[in-house]
Amino acid sequence: MSGKLFIERREEEGDYAIRRPGADRISGHEPTQAEAIDRARENDPDATLQVERVRDTDGGHRDKWRKP
Repeated sequence: MSGKLFIERREEEGDYAIRRPGADRISGHEPTQAEAIDRARENDPDATLQVERVRDTDGGHRDKWRKP
């Protein structure tokens, strides 16, 4: 199954969720962003991943999406 997967920070839970667009439930969650990216790639190697920025950098600001 290919398409898009989003990696989102869940502040209340303290982890990172893997979610498909429009989904009510998450596809999975991991304690770190890197582990969530790896798990998303395992679940759907052909999916386009979009990762939520969690800090400000020279390349972008938080609350924006980036490619891993």
